[in-house]
Amino acid sequence: MNGTPHRQQYRALADAEEELVELARRTIEAATDAPDGGDGVHTMGAAVLAADGAMHAGVNFYHFTGGPCAELVAFGASRAAGARDPQVVVAVGNQGRGIKSPCGRCRQVMADSYPWLRVIVDTPHGARSIGIRELLPLSFDWLAEQA
Repeated sequence: MNGTPHRQQYRALADAEEELVELARRTIEAATDAPDGGDGVHTMGAAVLAADGAMHAGVNFYHFTGGPCAELVAFGASRAAGARDPQVVVAVGNQGRGIKSPCGRCRQVMADSYPWLRVIVDTPHGARSIGIRELLPLSFDWLAEQA
């Protein structure tokens, strides 16, 4: 090792990615069941941008046993609508909480299923996208373990 820290390759958002953030925000604001300042079952929205430019949204379904995160619901909705090649995903919290980074489980699912995927995250410089492999460096490679 040369002592150089890992430099993540963030990218400024394209217009379609800005629209994706807005779709996720609108989706959770319309669907949330949380009272102002309170908690609920549906508190996160997500949106997926497919290779053909179509956008698909979903919301989380919180349950103490580990209900699905909004990103996974959005991937399912995307696939159900015929999208086979997701390119970008974003998650947004309800009540104006903004863009949220995916949890560890979602990161691993994304890395296993869509290694080319870009994820929109909040940075000190505003919203940026980053490759899932950079967001989850040195991750477990489930596909390699199946061989």
